[in-house]
Amino acid sequence: MKTRLCLLYGGKSAEHTVSLNTAKAVIKAMDRDKFEIHPIYITTEGRWVKGPLIEGPVEEIKALQFSGDEVSPSELTPAMTSSDGKSGYDVVLPLLHGPNGEDGTVQGMLELLNIPYVGNGVLASSAGMDKVIMKNIFAQAGLPQVNYVWFLRKTWQNDKESAYGLVEDKIGYPCFVKPANLGSSVGISKANSREELIAAFEEAFRYDRKIIIEEGVIAREIELGVIGNDTPECSVAGEIVPKKDFYDYKAKYEDGNTALIIPVELPTAVYEELVEKAKVAFKSLDCSGLVRADFFVTKNHEVLINEVNTMPGFTPVSMFPLLWKHTGVEYPDLIERLVSLAQERYEEKQQINHTF
Repeated sequence: MKTRLCLLYGGKSAEHTVSLNTAKAVIKAMDRDKFEIHPIYITTEGRWVKGPLIEGPVEEIKALQFSGDEVSPSELTPAMTSSDGKSGYDVVLPLLHGPNGEDGTVQGMLELLNIPYVGNGVLASSAGMDKVIMKNIFAQAGLPQVNYVWFLRKTWQNDKESAYGLVEDKIGYPCFVKPANLGSSVGISKANSREELIAAFEEAFRYDRKIIIEEGVIAREIELGVIGNDTPECSVAGEIVPKKDFYDYKAKYEDGNTALIIPVELPTAVYEELVEKAKVAFKSLDCSGLVRADFFVTKNHEVLINEVNTMPGFTPVSMFPLLWKHTGVEYPDLIERLVSLAQERYEEKQQINHTF
C-alpha cells in the first residue's frame, strides 16, 4: 500500500514563500507509486487549510495556497481513520521554515498527537532555530566558532550606545548582524562602520526580539548535508561562492546570483575534520532526520562551525538536495530515506515506558 503522507507547509513566518517553493519542489520529486500526498497549507495568519489529494506536479506555488474551510491540527491525529481502519496519515512531512514551524512548536504538537514526522524533534528544532542557544551548545561541545555577542531588544533600547560600543570592542568590523530566530538570510546585514551597524541593528530587530552579532572572517563557506538518527552520515562538501558581498536572501532564492561548487576540492584532512565536526554538532543538539551543517574554512585550513539548519530548503537551487545528489542519493530516494528515518525514530519512541 502507498504511504499516506501529510505535507505541511506555508506557515506564519517571514520564510512563508520559501516554504511554498520547497513544497512545490518536493511534490515534483515524490514517487506517486509509493506515496499519497495530502496537503495542509498554513496561511500567514496561522490558519490551517486542507487541500485535495495531489495527483501530479504543481506548476505554480499559488496552486498550493488554498482558501477553503479551516481545519484543526487534530486533523492529523490517529483518531482520523480511513476505511481500512488505519490512521489518516502514516507520516507528516513538515516543510516549514523559520518561527512557528522550524522552531519546535509544530514538532511539539506532533509529539502530543503521537504521529510520525520527518525531521528534527522539539529540542533540536528549538535550539537550532535560536542562533544564540545553538552557539552556546556548540561552545560546550568544544566546536570552534567565530566571536559573537547578542542582545535583546529591550537591552538595546535602554542603552544603544553601550550596545554599539560592546560590538566594536568585542567583535569589530566587519561584522554580521542577524535575527537570532530566523533563517534564509532574512534580516541579515553586514556592517563595516558605526553608521552601518546602527542600520543593521534596526533591520534585524524588525524580525526578532533577540539578535546576534558575529565576527566577519575571511574564509570559504563550506556546507555538508547530514542525515540519520543516532548514526548520522555526511554528504560530499559544497562551497558557496556569492558574487556579491554575502549570501543573502535574494542570492539564495531569487536571482541565483551565486555559484554552488559541488563537490568542492578540499584536502582530505580538512574534509574529514568537517565530517567529524558536523557529526558532533548533529549529536550535541540531539538532531534526527536531517540538517545542513555550515562551516567557515580559513586559508590556513582552520575549520569553524557557523550553524546548522534543521530544515534546509528543498528548492531547485538549494544546497541540501544537491549535496546528496552528488553523493549518489537522488531527490526521490532522499525523501524516501527521510520518511523511513521518521518512522524508525517513531517506533523507537514507542518503546519508552510512560508508566511506573
